[in-house]
Amino acid sequence: MSKLEPLVNRVAFVASDRPEAQEARERLIVRYGGAAPGEARVIVALGGDGFMLETLHARIDEPKPIYGMNRGSVGFLMNEYSEDHLLERIEAAERAVIHPLRMTAVDADGRAHEALAINEVSLLRQTRQTAKLRILIDGKTRMDELQCDGAMLATPAGSTAYNLSAHGPIIPLDAKVLALTPISAFRPRRWRGALLPHAATVQFQILEAEKRPVSAVADNFEVRDVIDVSVTEDRGVSLTMLFDAGRSLEERMLAEQFSV
Repeated sequence: MSKLEPLVNRVAFVASDRPEAQEARERLIVRYGGAAPGEARVIVALGGDGFMLETLHARIDEPKPIYGMNRGSVGFLMNEYSEDHLLERIEAAERAVIHPLRMTAVDADGRAHEALAINEVSLLRQTRQTAKLRILIDGKTRMDELQCDGAMLATPAGSTAYNLSAHGPIIPLDAKVLALTPISAFRPRRWRGALLPHAATVQFQILEAEKRPVSAVADNFEVRDVIDVSVTEDRGVSLTMLFDAGRSLEERMLAEQFSV
């Protein structure tokens, strides 16, 4: 990464509610000083992957590089926790620039809701009955009816999260594709999803919406009883995560594909 401006007293420390994260924040502020997030050059997020996503969302209107250290249960998006040589680690860190998805969901009352998703946009059945979805790509119907528990569109950064659990592919950050992945597809039973150009607009039309209600979730923002959901990558928003040298997000995603 290009050399950052001097970091002394220019780092903001934010932490999840976990006691170990809060305690780590207090110790790091004593050792390195603590700037307000709005005045900092870099934000250090202490917690797990969920807290990293919260921190990224909180900085969307004023993006700053975010360096995570794991003080949570899952740390795929985090660096190892160490209090030593922190400023040097940040200076030498590698950048991962990601672009979120923009979801526009129309509910049964005709109201439109917008939200950004860093990991994925998911459509999920709300009752015991399967959902029925029609899928359009750039305005053209590609699947007239998918019966399923749901479906999702995942970013490369999010491809190792819910998408991977649903047997979707891991996508390199620079691949410029999105993963469209079904969740427990019933018919067509053997459909495993698709890789789409990152510039594609994906539209989900909910069939039999009153009988088979569906919710739409952009990361942690949920809209209930949707009838139409459109999703596209927002290239106008760029978010930067910092990873220790030799432990880039690309390297972690590659290693994940060979883990047993």
